[in-house]
Amino acid sequence: MEQVIIKAAQLILSLSILVVLHEFGHFAFARLFKTRVEKFYLFFDPWFALFKTKRGETEYGIGWLPLGGYVKISGMIDESMDKEAMQLPPQPHEFRSKKAYQRLLIMLGGVMMNFIFAFVIYAGVLYFWGTQYLPTENATIGIMVSETGEQIGLQNGDKVLSVDQEYISEFNKIIPTVILDNAHSIQVLRDGKEVNVEVSDEDLALLIKSRSVMNPRGYFHVEVAKVEKDYPAEAAGLMAGDVFEGVDGKSFQFYDEFLSYIKAHKNETIELNVLRNGQALSLPVNVPEDGITGFQAKPQKEAYDYLQFETIEYGFWESIPAGINRGISTIKDYLKQFKLIFSPKTKAYESLGGFIAIGNIFPGAWDWYSFWSMTAFLSIILAVMNLLPIPALDGGHVTFLLYEIVSGRKPGEKFLEYAQISGMIILLTLVLYANANDIIKLFT
Repeated sequence: MEQVIIKAAQLILSLSILVVLHEFGHFAFARLFKTRVEKFYLFFDPWFALFKTKRGETEYGIGWLPLGGYVKISGMIDESMDKEAMQLPPQPHEFRSKKAYQRLLIMLGGVMMNFIFAFVIYAGVLYFWGTQYLPTENATIGIMVSETGEQIGLQNGDKVLSVDQEYISEFNKIIPTVILDNAHSIQVLRDGKEVNVEVSDEDLALLIKSRSVMNPRGYFHVEVAKVEKDYPAEAAGLMAGDVFEGVDGKSFQFYDEFLSYIKAHKNETIELNVLRNGQALSLPVNVPEDGITGFQAKPQKEAYDYLQFETIEYGFWESIPAGINRGISTIKDYLKQFKLIFSPKTKAYESLGGFIAIGNIFPGAWDWYSFWSMTAFLSIILAVMNLLPIPALDGGHVTFLLYEIVSGRKPGEKFLEYAQISGMIILLTLVLYANANDIIKLFT
């Protein structure tokens, strides 16, 4: 429960910062061009607001519906659907009275702010924490694969050489590269021979849905992290903190060999050899048909002592271009992810998530490095999503403005009104679909 609260707190804080900055981008350009801003709200306020105060011509407030935020700009058809004001003659301070390029900049202000903020965060993260990664070549004893990894043809102990014959220098980028670049093969070294593991569209669909595919292989230094209630492990007396010595008197060199041994003895009773407070114990455990005995194991530090990570540190001036480069790279990767959603072969749309999925990208313990890294990523997501040419989003308004600039004709206000309603229906449908996916995943 504590982890859920911490994740929720990070999500709310992150989105609040991003929404305020996004709306400030619209606000700043509106004020620059002397356009009246009637409201500036964090969250939406149908019927009532949690807090509001008026300064000058603008009412600032916090709504009760945490689905974003908005600025209400005079003379503009937006989510407020203020039809009465639009029926009056245009006033000099209104959005509709401004030149097309000014209206375009006002609408792009939020997206520009999100992109800039992401670059600033990445630069700050690199300056304060630097970056650490595992070179692929340093996973010297190979990989340990999940069930998904096995399904696509990888094996425990494989050493990854390349993806589509291209060397991937960072270990953690191997699977993302396979997914985002729609790779067709992974080259591995297996038992001293190079093996080509083909990746089909069905394999890509599995990879997209999987939370874990492979990790660096770890030595057999394992302890019990948690014991689930009403499972065979609890009945056998296994306890958190127990250190595994072996199974049935057998020891293992690698962690995956230990897991494989248990899976190979379904519907049998095995003896878990553990060390508890310096005392050796043998605990008989019945392995059920599904192979789930009800304990969570975690490798000890010694299991991965052999791994040598690379650390890059940045000075202040070095961090600025490095942060911009990381931001641009993240934008490119996200656009590739977005493209996958429209591919029926990979079925990436089934992995589309809502607030629960977004919240789960934050760690269960508060960590400022992770918080700011995830906030930068969400800032890019917010910017890209708002550029979609859907009425009710900034991208919809930009599309109509570009049409006006190119054609010299302004879309009718009635058309814009209907387009706004249609866009809001589309967005609501997408939000419901994404969050329904989250709920379904909780029960499957």
